Amino acid sequence: MYRLTERNRTIGEMFSGIAPRYDFLNRLLSLGVDRGWRRRAVEEMLPLRGGRHLDVATGTADMALEVVRQKGGEAAVAAADISLEMMRIGREKCRRQGSSARVAFVRAPGESLPFRDGAFDSACVAFGIRNVVDRGRGLGEMCRVVRAGGRVVVLEFSSPEGTFFGALYRFYFTRVLPAVAGLFSRRSAYRYLPESILAFPSPADFEAMMRAAGCRSVSRRPLTLGIVTLYVGVR
Repeated sequence: MYRLTERNRTIGEMFSGIAPRYDFLNRLLSLGVDRGWRRRAVEEMLPLRGGRHLDVATGTADMALEVVRQKGGEAAVAAADISLEMMRIGREKCRRQGSSARVAFVRAPGESLPFRDGAFDSACVAFGIRNVVDRGRGLGEMCRVVRAGGRVVVLEFSSPEGTFFGALYRFYFTRVLPAVAGLFSRRSAYRYLPESILAFPSPADFEAMMRAAGCRSVSRRPLTLGIVTLYVGVR
């Protein structure tokens, strides 16, 4: 059984600290483009309507709610996270949008998901796999709980290639983003964001990690000039 490490706890506490401003800053710092990224990711999930789905590192449930919107009233989503405050805000959003009956929250790290093998038609994680301490184990858990033929979908920041745009992107994420976010929330949390993005494996290396975890037919697609990469694997 996986035990939360000190690193798990530190990350969970950090996100709890920024939870009240998290959605506002996501919209502000991405200029609202993050909604379109999530929409594209959910379009890759199976089945087309209804089904049982898992959202890992759900945060304030933006991805879980997008699954409900696209998959219809018969869809059921399990939303897992380690931050109680983020999930509290997510529950309130689900209540306001009339989706409480469709989204069930559970406190669990990505490395140890409390679900039986093959329980879901698909599993997704949006901007959260960076925060899973043991990424290989986390991907393996996502594969384990998805049925044969189901899909594992990962949406994550990446570092754009190309000298000019890559340099502009790094300047924004390392200088502008922490400064702007610091006006509204904990500056340290938004220093962690660019550091974790720059330390994340390359798209090719992460694709290989998904294969090693048990996914087949893995593909990747850069979005918005490579700021984000969408990965899709078949279980």
